[in-house]
Amino acid sequence: MNNSYGDGTRVVHSVSGGPGEPFGAQPVFASVYHLGGQDTYGRSSNPTWRALESALGSLEGGECVIFPSGMAAISTLLRTLLSTGDTLMLPSDGYFVARRFASEMDINLVEVPTAGPYPSFDGVRLVLLETPSNPGLDVCDIATLAEAAHAAGALVAVDNTTATPLGQRPLELGADIVVSSDTKAVAGHSDVLFGHLTAASPDLATSFRNARALNGAIPGPFETWLALRGLGTLDLRLERQAKNAAALYELLSGRVAGLRWPGDPADPAHLLAAQQMRRFNGVLTFELESEEAVEAFLRKSRLVSAATSFGGLHSSADRRAQWGDPVPEGLVRFSAGCEDTHDLVKDVSQALGLD
Repeated sequence: MNNSYGDGTRVVHSVSGGPGEPFGAQPVFASVYHLGGQDTYGRSSNPTWRALESALGSLEGGECVIFPSGMAAISTLLRTLLSTGDTLMLPSDGYFVARRFASEMDINLVEVPTAGPYPSFDGVRLVLLETPSNPGLDVCDIATLAEAAHAAGALVAVDNTTATPLGQRPLELGADIVVSSDTKAVAGHSDVLFGHLTAASPDLATSFRNARALNGAIPGPFETWLALRGLGTLDLRLERQAKNAAALYELLSGRVAGLRWPGDPADPAHLLAAQQMRRFNGVLTFELESEEAVEAFLRKSRLVSAATSFGGLHSSADRRAQWGDPVPEGLVRFSAGCEDTHDLVKDVSQALGLD
């Protein structure tokens, strides 16, 4: 797809078929194929996989390899690139399950807050960044860190889950690999677990694809089709979610503690985020007084559901401390959905007693 086209055009046509074909690839359920063609066995290849990998790769500017979950993508990344005794640098404030997985590997870990300061990259094999971070929504300078890491001989991977392929293109900023949980905004309908890796180097992509075939972390064709179908509306969904997040930020500003959304000029990460991100999404965070205050908010709300994912059509709130994140008990990661902005703002206002 021509990069001169806008986001809406690119996502719609990245999942479209050619003349005489369906509008969008259909799920191919075969596990065994007649030999002689591109496909041989369902653990190694599938036409529906290739359709989604082509779409995501075209949006991110690299070669994509899909997985049945974000953690399958992260674990494949770490197991493929790291050997015993290697050093991994990763965010201390990023996705806690990734830190837990890495802690169980026979490697050296260096944990750094997303916003830094960063130590020397000497001796580091892989730098895993996450920007904006989950759940704190801090931001780091991908281009500057990638340049320094490469000078020290390290590879750089960026968890782009929060930003999405439309919100940020880490490969263009110098990263070697993009990792994403597509369970969130890419699939976008809260009906599938999914993930992917996109590599700037075809050789890296081949190593991830080989690892996928060997360890059996393969996505089902129907789940792949669900993610492909969801991708086509990513532009539209992000537009409404960002509009809702901006309205909620305005509502909550000065009325709750710890309010963060990089899309607002008042956010401390906005200047850097605006330089490297192409657009913003619907994820914001704030703090209420306690666990009980969060429960009361959710009980009073008519539109916001308690859920631990984000990026879906429905607005949701997740009290992150319950999952082990080292955050205040009342910290809420709020995922603004696609409801009418007026309705959502009114509902959150009454649920928090701000009317």
